[in-house]
Amino acid sequence: MRYFKGKQFKKDIILVAVGYYCRFSLSYRDVSEILKERGISVHPTTIMR
Repeated sequence: MRYFKGKQFKKDIILVAVGYYCRFSLSYRDVSEILKERGISVHPTTIMR
């Protein structure tokens, strides 16, 4: 999909982050911590954008 073209992270990582954020009503910081536990270093403001 062209929505993900030129993004910093792969499509799969973006979809997982958005899924956590929407499904579980988590904050950007919570999503960042979950991804960090899985070995993906993401700043909460990156998720916000």
